[in-house]
Amino acid sequence: MLKRIAVFAYGVGAYAVFVGTYLYAIGFIGNFGVPKSMDSPASSGFWSALAIDLLLLGVFAVQHSVMARPWFKRVWTKIVPEPAERSTYVLLSSLALILLFKCWQPLGGVVWNIQNSALRSLTFDVFALGFGLVLISTFLINHFDLFGLRQVWLFLIGKPYTHLSLGTPLFYRYVRHPLYVGWFLAFWAAPTMTATHLLFAIMCSAYILMAIRWEEGDLLLQHGQNYARYRDSVPMLIPRATPYQTSKRKYAVDGAA
Repeated sequence: MLKRIAVFAYGVGAYAVFVGTYLYAIGFIGNFGVPKSMDSPASSGFWSALAIDLLLLGVFAVQHSVMARPWFKRVWTKIVPEPAERSTYVLLSSLALILLFKCWQPLGGVVWNIQNSALRSLTFDVFALGFGLVLISTFLINHFDLFGLRQVWLFLIGKPYTHLSLGTPLFYRYVRHPLYVGWFLAFWAAPTMTATHLLFAIMCSAYILMAIRWEEGDLLLQHGQNYARYRDSVPMLIPRATPYQTSKRKYAVDGAA
């Protein structure tokens, strides 16, 4: 029983770190409410700052993708308890982002700057919409499973873990990856687009496009023809006008890039 309690406490702690990291990310990207944001004053030369930023983005991308692959999970669960695998993934992803927040080096320079107050306000609204869409999408695909809480809770009460069925709730009936659509909106909706922000947006967007391919390969292996039909009927990132029709509407799978 002590092991079950410890694993559950670990999962809750990992989730708490994620929540703090997510909230900080809003201020970091939006340049408000945090001690160091994306566009804080530059403190080093352009080329050294660029190299550091690319390295930080690379560390997050490698960690986030490699640890999500099934082959890595099979090896990793020989080291960490299987119920804690997802929580460990969430914790290390959060720590990679915290490292990025702490060590990020602004580049300086402005690409565009919207002067019209109404347009600036609208851009901030789109930015907020993006983060809201990300959060809502996680609940549509079972927020607590995605961030490891369901796994550690089931372990605590002695029930076996069961994988979620493929489904198409709400946004997922119109676009395959609404969670990633939210990230695109959050990254690109900037009333003042600096060179630093542009680098971040381009690199994160490129990573998402690659991660979608890897993730969908995993989903095909897991769900077979059900996912193949869904993939062929619903666009990846640009919503369709009419909803996808299916008899199963439980949970979609997303965000495990």
